[in-house]
Amino acid sequence: MTTTPETPGGGGSTLTDERVEEQTDYRYDAGDHEKFSHYAPKDKIMQAMIEGTPVRALCGKLWVPSRDPSRFPVCPVCKDIYENVVHNDDPS
Repeated sequence: MTTTPETPGGGGSTLTDERVEEQTDYRYDAGDHEKFSHYAPKDKIMQAMIEGTPVRALCGKLWVPSRDPSRFPVCPVCKDIYENVVHNDDPS
């Protein structure tokens, strides 16, 4: 809220209320996200399933997990990233 003086001689001030609404814009990626099961952090997937919010897969796809992933083949891009980057960086 800001206070600005009125024109001279008015003797008062005017209050201006400025409200800004923030809105999350989820734009789902077009493509094969419905054909594959994707890799993403487990905690993010669980949160997305509970809250119905999108999650970003390793391959970059944005989707809302809502189905049994075992019914679909694994996304080849996610699998490649996991096997060659994530899995190789795991010190255990």
